[in-house]
Amino acid sequence: MKPHLHPAIGTILLAAACAALTPALTGCVPVAAVGAGAGALVFTDRRPTETYIADEAIETRAVNRINERFGGKVHVNVTSYNRAVLLTGEVSSEAARADVEKIAIGVPNVRASTNELVVAGASSFGARSNDSYITSKVKARFIDAGKFSANHVKVVTEAGAAYLLGIVTQRESDAAVEIARTTAGVQKVVRVFEIISEEEAKRLDNRPQPEPAQPAATRK
Repeated sequence: MKPHLHPAIGTILLAAACAALTPALTGCVPVAAVGAGAGALVFTDRRPTETYIADEAIETRAVNRINERFGGKVHVNVTSYNRAVLLTGEVSSEAARADVEKIAIGVPNVRASTNELVVAGASSFGARSNDSYITSKVKARFIDAGKFSANHVKVVTEAGAAYLLGIVTQRESDAAVEIARTTAGVQKVVRVFEIISEEEAKRLDNRPQPEPAQPAATRK
């Protein structure tokens, strides 16, 4: 008889495997872009497509500029959602903390920032792996609960703190926070949401999607 896995456990294992593989596939750098990542379902995202693309560009530019300035002296995660940047991780001093935020705000198209950097030594590989696993568990529980589209909430975990980003209703925000705070390993939950009305959420969710690109004609 084959062993049976509860769907939520299977989802956690798959998500954790993907999280574990990501560093190996993308390379390891002192500063990591962790926002609107590859593989997200852009057509079910409430951000306009151009904003989704802008968020990816913001993360890349911020990462490059911070690395140019600090190299391996800091560990900073850059997450851009709807052109608002969240900074998490560890820096060596209050001056470095302020400088990193200044660099991030200076990236084109950034409209706001939330600075959650702490002055401390860089976290260990084990701690970062545990944070990735916590993120995977939170996302899996979002899916299992079925109270909202998990694609509408971005989760970033740093030192056991789960940061929740997204364009959501108050109902969705409350549900996401409750699920996250009751997930094993989560020490605190920080809302970085943009709250919209139920009517606005319906409008965004029912937007007509762009037509898929047609394959190029081939010569016979």
